[in-house]
Amino acid sequence: MRILSSCVAVQDTARDLGVVIDSQLSLSAHVTAVYRSGYYQLCQLRQAVRSLSEDANKTLVITLVQAFVSCRLDYCKSLFFSISKRLMNQLQSVQNAAARLVTGTRRSDHISPVLHQLYWLPVRQRVHFKVAMFVQQSSGVLPSYLADDYRLVAVADACS
Repeated sequence: MRILSSCVAVQDTARDLGVVIDSQLSLSAHVTAVYRSGYYQLCQLRQAVRSLSEDANKTLVITLVQAFVSCRLDYCKSLFFSISKRLMNQLQSVQNAAARLVTGTRRSDHISPVLHQLYWLPVRQRVHFKVAMFVQQSSGVLPSYLADDYRLVAVADACS
């Protein structure tokens, strides 16, 4: 593409503050990046876990998973509020794999009790919790025209 006298290359994605924004604003490129980096970190951690004793294993693995995987899922998670179910399932699969690594659960076992045992909310609920916290914290700070909109969204989400 030519702008004035310069030739400018058009890109499908851009990275801003660690978030990959695609041309459709669907966040699919960002979710894919989180998915890939999360599974990469889990593969690296799985190799390290095999060399640890069982006593050191549990606490250290939880700490490492929180540091390398959960932080990727939590970074800018309020952007995930309205993403598609397919993209949310990709993020959830990373969290499920992390929970299985921490607890030693097999892939065939049901994951909900494992997440409950670890006190981890599923990704969709983490996103909704974060947005609810933003709304609650901003209730007395916002101008009235924005506060009314936030109340309507919060009531609509609570009903669904």
